[in-house]
Amino acid sequence: MGLQDFTIYDVINRNAICFRHRPAWFDVSDGRSLTFGEIKEMVDRLSTGLHLAGLNKGDRIGVLGKNSLEYFLVLGAASALGAIALTINWRLSSDEVEYAIKDCEPRFLFVDQEFQGIVEELKGRFSFSEKYYNLRADKGSFSPFASVLDNPGDFRPPEVTTDDGIIIIHTAAVTGKPKGVLLSHGNILCTEAHLGYSLQVTPEDVHLNILPLFHVGGLTMAWMAFHAGCLNVNVDAFDAEQATQLIEKKKVSIFCEFPPILASILDQQEKTAANIMSLRTVIGLDNPETIARYQELTEGIFWVIYGQTETASEITIGRYNDRPGSAGRPLPLSNIRIVDNYDREVPDSHAGEIIVRGPMVFKEYWNLPEDTAYAFRGGWHHTGDFARFDDDGYMWYVGRKEEKELIKPGGENVYPAEVEKTILEHPAVAKTVVFGVLDQKWGEAVMAVCQLKEGEGLDAQELIDFVAQRLARYKKPKDVIFVENLPLLDNGSPDRAKVKEMYAQK
Repeated sequence: MGLQDFTIYDVINRNAICFRHRPAWFDVSDGRSLTFGEIKEMVDRLSTGLHLAGLNKGDRIGVLGKNSLEYFLVLGAASALGAIALTINWRLSSDEVEYAIKDCEPRFLFVDQEFQGIVEELKGRFSFSEKYYNLRADKGSFSPFASVLDNPGDFRPPEVTTDDGIIIIHTAAVTGKPKGVLLSHGNILCTEAHLGYSLQVTPEDVHLNILPLFHVGGLTMAWMAFHAGCLNVNVDAFDAEQATQLIEKKKVSIFCEFPPILASILDQQEKTAANIMSLRTVIGLDNPETIARYQELTEGIFWVIYGQTETASEITIGRYNDRPGSAGRPLPLSNIRIVDNYDREVPDSHAGEIIVRGPMVFKEYWNLPEDTAYAFRGGWHHTGDFARFDDDGYMWYVGRKEEKELIKPGGENVYPAEVEKTILEHPAVAKTVVFGVLDQKWGEAVMAVCQLKEGEGLDAQELIDFVAQRLARYKKPKDVIFVENLPLLDNGSPDRAKVKEMYAQK
């Protein structure tokens, strides 16, 4: 560790000094509450136990489970050991879970009981995985979580730097294969410091940890709250009634959300007349009607952002009311340009691709050097998103490059190419185009327009179920339209723009 290095584990040590006796974490599922000092003690014991079990710097730890104290402790131990946590989306199908694990080859796996059946069926294919542990309070058939805590915690940390990797999060599949985004300690620290600074978070705040820790938004919000010295109130799955009660009881002041989280909390508040006036800050994406309801009820601020997994979450932020419809302004350490196809800056008010430099930009795509080099061409990270700046420096999101077209149902990322590839595996389908359509509840939904092979018949629900059996359920089409012939380009491939123009409003 160099003189200027600082890591996530340093945050844990620092807060054990600054906030030793203050509450740091409350797990709603079982009522456990830990102080910052107790968090450090448990991280040290877990780190010691994992090291004694054979885990070394640079090794991967797979985590498959819902938000819990143990999940947070594993992330803390990874930071202390210089290991890399592979955070696996528990909504993925068995095939997708297998792909993520094989891609990163974790030596140890921590798995919630409800997902152990999937892993049990796959274990024979993971020659690289040596140990399997229950993730939560020793529930399950794997080795007890307590077994790696059973030591005095005499931890001697290895040399870990700010630039060392700590997290791998798989993005949605642009071309049918997900990419593992490797984030460093510095990436996470930059983002959570940006959040804390922008939202003016203090130890008196209370953060409701709603978003899953496998999601870069959930991960950075949890660490932001921890670093600021405030309480993380953790839920393992979102429930509107429970969340509304927690806001009232725990005086929650801040959370991050995607549709329909905020709307469902406001609906629940109307039913129960719960007092949610403590809620001063909500950050995320939502429709103007929901934002207006929240602000009218609480007089709180709604913050908008733009970011990616590759930028460890946001690179712009702003108060919604300052410039409704924009994505805010660049954060203090975000160097953003808007460029044309030749990486030449375009004038303000002109749209172009967002490229960015700064300490939040990820290290690499795991085991994909060519993809990394392409994203980093010219010394800038190319996001694949289009936007424009106005005269006051507010960024206005325009859309995705065709090669990176993206659908976001409920905050999750779905690339059409991955869904199209799966649909075309059905023996009755000849051609298909998948795209996003507006959805009142989820923000966007997946639409598929399909041309069947001659003489074949297929029911829409049958095709939806076919996709759901192979991909995460949030990736399945909500609607399917069958057509006699899809419009084609000169090269014989479907004309995506024409298909969307013809069927997006149906």
